[in-house]
Amino acid sequence: MKEIAIGLLASVFFAVTFVLNRSMELSGGSWMWSASLRFFFMLPFFVVIVAMRGTLRPLLREMKQHPAAWIVWSFFGFVLFYAPLTYAAASGPGWLVGGTWQLTIVAGVLLTPLFRAQKNGRMLRQKIPLGALGISCVILAGIFLLQLEKSDGLNISSFLTGVLPVLIAAFAYPLGNRKMMELCGGRVDTFSRILGMILASLPFWLLLSAFGWGIDGAPSSSQLLQTFIVGLSSGVIATTLFFIATDRSRNHPGRLASVEATQSAQVLFTLIGEVLLFDAALPGPSASSGIALIIVGMILHSWYTKKVKERERRGSAA
Repeated sequence: MKEIAIGLLASVFFAVTFVLNRSMELSGGSWMWSASLRFFFMLPFFVVIVAMRGTLRPLLREMKQHPAAWIVWSFFGFVLFYAPLTYAAASGPGWLVGGTWQLTIVAGVLLTPLFRAQKNGRMLRQKIPLGALGISCVILAGIFLLQLEKSDGLNISSFLTGVLPVLIAAFAYPLGNRKMMELCGGRVDTFSRILGMILASLPFWLLLSAFGWGIDGAPSSSQLLQTFIVGLSSGVIATTLFFIATDRSRNHPGRLASVEATQSAQVLFTLIGEVLLFDAALPGPSASSGIALIIVGMILHSWYTKKVKERERRGSAA
C-alpha cells in the first residue's frame, strides 16, 4: 500500500498543474509557453539533484547507448503528455480537464500487453489485468458524466479542443513512462531517468517555445511565476513521487494499474483548489456523480492492489 500512498501524494502536487494552467489561460497566457517553461524550470533542479547523487555520468553513458529510444519515448512521455494537456486547458475548468485526464488509468491497463516481464526465468508478454480493467471502466463512466454535463451532448468542436488532446496525453504518458522503465531496466534511478527524459525532449520544448514567441511574444511575469510553481510542484515533486511509485510496481501489472489509478484524486484536489482560489462554480449533478464514480474507482483500485499482493504472497509461500 506504500505505492498507493505515494501516488496519492503525487496527485496533490499534480493538481497544481490543472489549476494554474487554467489560470494562465484565463489571463491570456500562451499554452505553448505554459508547456515548455515547465520543463525549462525543471531542468536545473534535476541537474543539481542528479549531480549531487553522483549519477550524472552513468546517466549520460546510458543515454549514449540508446539515443533514439530516449528521444522517442521521452517525446511520448513528456511532450505528447504535457503539450496536449496545456492546450486542453482552454476548453473548460481545470477540474474538467483533470477529470478527463483520468482516461490515462484505462489507457495504462490497455497498454499492458505491449510489455514483457520476467517470470520463472523467462521473459513473457504481460496480460491485461481484467480486474483492474473492470475497475477502470467505473472511472471511465465517471469521465463520461463529466463531459456530458459540460457539453450537453459532446459535439465535434468540444471533442477536438477538450477531449482529443487529453485522450492523446492519456495514452502517451503511461506508454512513454513504461517504455523508459523497460529501457532503463533499473540501471538508472528515478531522478536520473527524469533528467534524461527532460534532456531528450529539450529540442521539442525549444521548438514549441519558439512558436510561442513568434505567435504571442514573450511570456508575462505572471506566467513565468506560475509556470515556475507548476515546474516545482508538479514537475519536480509530483513527477518524482509518481515515478518512484511506478518504479516500485513495474513488474506487477495489477499493482502498477492501481498506482496509476491514484491520479484520479487529482480531479478532487483540482476542484477544491479552483473553488478556493478562483471562486469557481461547483460542478452540477451529472459532473458531481462523475467525480464520485472516479473516486470510487480509485478506492476499488486500492482494494484490488491489496488483494493482488495477498494472492502473490500466498503463491510465493506455497
